[in-house]
Parts: sequence; C-alpha cells; structure tokens
Amino acid sequence: MEEAVLLSDEILSRSRSPDERDHLIEARVRMERALVGAIAIEEVGSELRWCVDRLNAICPGSALHGLALLNLAIWHSNNGEQMMAMAVHSDISVRSGHPTDIRSLSRLEIARILVGMSDLDPAMRHLWSARRGFIESGMAAEALVSSLEWLDIALDGVSEDAPSMERRIEEAAPREGPGNTWIPANPSDIIDVVEYLIPLLLADLSGLKRGDLGLIVDASEIIGKPEWISGMKSRISEIQDVSVTEALQS
Repeated sequence: MEEAVLLSDEILSRSRSPDERDHLIEARVRMERALVGAIAIEEVGSELRWCVDRLNAICPGSALHGLALLNLAIWHSNNGEQMMAMAVHSDISVRSGHPTDIRSLSRLEIARILVGMSDLDPAMRHLWSARRGFIESGMAAEALVSSLEWLDIALDGVSEDAPSMERRIEEAAPREGPGNTWIPANPSDIIDVVEYLIPLLLADLSGLKRGDLGLIVDASEIIGKPEWISGMKSRISEIQDVSVTEALQS
C-alpha cells in the first residue's frame, strides 16, 4: 500500500505538470487516493465530490463518471446519509448515458437502501432491474447476489394475481405521498429466478451457513415444486448447514 501511494503521488504530480497535464488522469488518481486512504478521512467526501464534478465536465455519462458517482453515493450511505446517497444515485441513468453495468450496480445499492427503509415494492423493482442488467453484462456473481436478495423479499408474499416484475417496472410512477409499499410476487417470476439459481447454487453444497440453499427449500414449499430440492436431497451428505439438512428431512 505504501508503494502504491508513493506511485500515485508521482502520477498525480505528473498529471498536474505543464508537460503532462491531464485532467482525466488527475481525477481518476484523486478518486483512487480517496478510496485507499491516501488523504485525511475528513477530506474524503469533498474529494469524491470534486472527482464527480470534474468527470462530469470532462466525460459525462462515461463508465468512469458513473464509478465516481457510485463511490460518492456509497460514501454517503456509509455515513448514514441515505437521502443524499439516493440523490447521487439518481444521476446514474440511461438518459445520462451511463453503461449498463454501472447502472445495475447503482440499482442494487438503491434497493439495499430501500430495504433498510422497509420500502419493499420499489426495492424489488430495483433488484429486478439490477439482476437483468448484470445478466446482460455477463456479471455472474452480481446477478447471483441480486437474484438471491430479490428472492428473499419475494417469498414473503406470493400471489397468482400479482403483476409480473416487468409490468411493475413498466407501470411504476411517482407516489403521491410518503410511505412504504408492498406488492406480492408473481409465481412465474419466482420460478424464473429459482431455476436460474439452482444450477449455480448446487455446484457446491458445502459451507456452514447456506441461507441461499434455505431460500430454495422455502421456494420449493411455497410454489409447490419438490423437484427443486430433489438434487439437494440426493446429495444431503455434502450439505454442512444443519438448518438446511433439517429442512430437507422434515
């Protein structure tokens, strides 16, 4: 880390020199220095804001500009400033030209903020949008995480009459007033997500805390799909999470 900071000192100095002046490199290095602790902690927020403003002037809508916005938003979240974080995330959009992967990461973070506020209907929409974007971008790990986080909420209420997630996203509109909202999940969406997850999760059944496997067991019971857990039952000796094995044997 010490060598990295010294190298960044050199790059920052060169990016500001008359012979090698480069505003883009300066902004990128200053953002990285703020993230790795190369500056005083009380200066991190203002430095990340400076990077956002500079990149917005140089390359608005670029991946780097989106990354700067993400870092600033997460800094606000880590400081308990959830509304400020949401405001920064709102600047990451299709309209602004930000790429799909950056938008998806933003939607995932927004969803987590909304879950913390118990505002679950918009949280589910953002998780679904994030999942779709991660799959489109080939970001398998992030797609897995967003799928699991969506499923964890969705299993709290399921209804055949509920609108699909795609319809909920298409018909989403600003609310007239404050308050938390909740809409049950449609079984077809749960089926899509679970059947996406099963081959990924069953590749390795080890691990002492496998809440992800527990979600599949719960979904199997709620949706009435015993075939979803037949693979786990046949390999129950590989499962180390006692709560999962007990659920499979009950």
